[in-house]
Amino acid sequence: MKNSGKTALFIDGQNFYYTAKALGLDVDYRRLLEAFSGDDALIRAYFYTTVVEADDFQSVRPLVDWLDYNGYTVRAKPAKEFDDGDGRRKFKRSIGIELTVDALELASHVDRAVLFTGDGDYRALAEALQRRGVHVTVVSTMRSKPPMIADELRRQADSFVDLDDLRSQIGRSNAHVARAQERKARNPLAVAENVPV
Repeated sequence: MKNSGKTALFIDGQNFYYTAKALGLDVDYRRLLEAFSGDDALIRAYFYTTVVEADDFQSVRPLVDWLDYNGYTVRAKPAKEFDDGDGRRKFKRSIGIELTVDALELASHVDRAVLFTGDGDYRALAEALQRRGVHVTVVSTMRSKPPMIADELRRQADSFVDLDDLRSQIGRSNAHVARAQERKARNPLAVAENVPV
């Protein structure tokens, strides 16, 4: 993807995961970084996620570690547990404040912010970035049923990129998957299933 000016990526990890899953897209995070790194214009790539220590932390840990060592700034925080009033255990999985603060702090240093989310709560962030002269691109999808992008966020963005259109640039290739499976077969502990290699 051709960049114009300094760019920062802000990936809402859970939203991005479910968007890719809805499209049947297996994201190669190394290729994603390369796709947005044209002409050395990428100054920062953030990845945000929440984790439930007892449950899914072990499954997301290899990905978080890989991202942290391979060019991403990872913001991971524990999900907050609460009772829904009917005795059911629920988790609040919000990383929006962290993403918003980072984006606003970086606004004076970038020309373009790419938000990988479809969450309409980020409409206000997009507007605030635009007031600071930042071009806002939103990456999500309209092609899933239902669409993963909130209409208000898509309308606020300066540009919208359907994640499905990036499939050839950021999806795992069959050769890549075959190499990863071969390495895993040789040493099952060396390669986690969801970690880009």
